[in-house]
Amino acid sequence: MTEATGPSSSSTAHHQAAPRSVRVAVLTVSDTRTPETDTSGAYLLSELHAGGHEVTGYRIVRDDGVEIRSALTALMRDAAVVISSGGTGITGRDVTIPVVESLLTKPMPGFGELFRMLSYREVGGAAMLSRAVGGLAGGTLLFALPGSLNAVQTAWTGLLRDELGHLAFEVARHGQPMIPQPGSAGPGGAG
Repeated sequence: MTEATGPSSSSTAHHQAAPRSVRVAVLTVSDTRTPETDTSGAYLLSELHAGGHEVTGYRIVRDDGVEIRSALTALMRDAAVVISSGGTGITGRDVTIPVVESLLTKPMPGFGELFRMLSYREVGGAAMLSRAVGGLAGGTLLFALPGSLNAVQTAWTGLLRDELGHLAFEVARHGQPMIPQPGSAGPGGAG
């Protein structure tokens, strides 16, 4: 009889095969924050460096759909993961989520669901205001977090920190349809 006490052996093997260092970019969406006052961005940068990850970019943009899309697509060129904070609420200025959702090719609904579950423990019913979202945009993982330092810490420690390498491994493991792979001439080409 087999005991079901933990992750399956294949899941464990995948975690062990996951890269220790991932290429990650950070985007802060805010009309008021600067590099000196961006505590959420600074926290993510510090945690990424401490975890041995390669930070490929960091930007702050206004809560403007065109600026957010431009920054995300630029950061996605060099990163396996892009983490944004800010612009996820329900006010008229909060436009990060529609922009991120328009880029996603494979949404990961579990990310937002788990984030709200963790947030509920901390802030109660106010967690329903979070529209945090994650998923795959082509070959890059995108995660949009609320802008508060507490929310970013919750997402990092509760979800992303221990899964970042595994997530990157899963994205690259079999490639992504319609995304040229290294050494490949692209869909239908010789590689």
